Amino acid sequence: MTSPTALFQGLTPLAVRMRPTSLEEVAGQSHLLRAGSPLVTLANPDAAARAATSVILWGPPGTGKTTLAQAIARSSGRRFVELSAVTAGVRDVREVMQEALTQRDLYGQSTILFLDEIHRFTKAQQDALLPGVENGWVVLIAATTENPSFSVISPLLSRSLLLTLKPLTDDDLKMLLDRAVSDARGLAGAVVLGDEARDALVRLASGDARRALTALEAAASLATPDEADDEDDEDDDATARDAPPEISSEHVAQAVDRALLRYDRQGDEHYDVISAFIKSIRGSDVDAAMHYLARMIEAGEDPRFIARRLIISAAEDIGLADPQALPIAVAAADAVQFIGMPEGRIPLAEATAYLATTAKSNAAYLAIDAAIADVRSGGFGRVPVHLRDAHYPGAKRLGHGKGYVYPHDADIGIAAQQYLPDELRGRRYYEPKALGAERDVQARLEKIRRILDGK
Repeated sequence: MTSPTALFQGLTPLAVRMRPTSLEEVAGQSHLLRAGSPLVTLANPDAAARAATSVILWGPPGTGKTTLAQAIARSSGRRFVELSAVTAGVRDVREVMQEALTQRDLYGQSTILFLDEIHRFTKAQQDALLPGVENGWVVLIAATTENPSFSVISPLLSRSLLLTLKPLTDDDLKMLLDRAVSDARGLAGAVVLGDEARDALVRLASGDARRALTALEAAASLATPDEADDEDDEDDDATARDAPPEISSEHVAQAVDRALLRYDRQGDEHYDVISAFIKSIRGSDVDAAMHYLARMIEAGEDPRFIARRLIISAAEDIGLADPQALPIAVAAADAVQFIGMPEGRIPLAEATAYLATTAKSNAAYLAIDAAIADVRSGGFGRVPVHLRDAHYPGAKRLGHGKGYVYPHDADIGIAAQQYLPDELRGRRYYEPKALGAERDVQARLEKIRRILDGK
């Protein structure tokens, strides 16, 4: 029998072969592909003779920007020209524009110009696009991984629709992998993809379809025996010999040269590792905390989830023992949102190291929970009369505000008066610890409470 490895030799990359030929085959981006949406309208062959709006596709790598452009061109019947901002210059752009104008005037054919990585174009190069876009010589589909507000000139932005692509979901990637294994354009059933291997590929891809398919192709080559191996197996059972080989998680690990972590973003490992991460921070073991952070990053955990947990840790476990902890955790979350991954690992690591090594106190956390427990059990009482609002009509007649002492009028800025309801008078919720900055709060609070009590 012919070795399945022949299927992987001398071919264009699997990710290229598996590019959809129509919008119906596109995985993900359902928010952009609803009936009547600009992209669907652009792909309609009945609309190919009419003017169409240019679009700028903004999204992470591997989310289908090039795929969408090519699928639209095929479906609409428009002429398709592709330029890369890495290699094209102003002269190339002008030649495309002139040829597009000729095709439109002589043959009535509309041209789609797909410009990859438009953010790499200089202002002068982007200016060269304006006449063709404004006059309808071409329908521009531009792709960028960077925020167009900063990388695309305003005149071009105002003449185009900005459409944001999202990373592919795990289900989208699984569907793409299964299709690539069975489709005649792909591996044509020459291999079987095991469940663990599929999950590993999805985790490693992190929403990037191209990365998933590239890793699949490499793993399939490893899983496929050489022809010489087939000859050595002549004594094997014929059925076993003819069965397609299975891609295992070990093949995936070898293909990407990276150890595979047992980590399910919806399962036990997800909760176990994040629990160990937070408990390591709480226990001031910065090395353990960094280890669990690395495991989550390598497994493709959502960095925003990690950042949210850091914020909670700063508020719950550190509190006023270090008032800078919460702003640092929030800043790390903002940084991750702004710069993305993989660079986002750096502010996450900085925040982790800071939280793990600083002083800890859960006093504020215990205080609010104790206060909530009292309120839920009915321990709230009436607001003291002198604290009630005295501004609405009839309030003063009821005695509201009478006897209230304005603290700023007191020499030390604190007046001896009751703030809690009578039923809770003397109740203590917040008990700062003699740790970090809370040590100073503890000493100051003792004096404040004595003054409030008139002692």
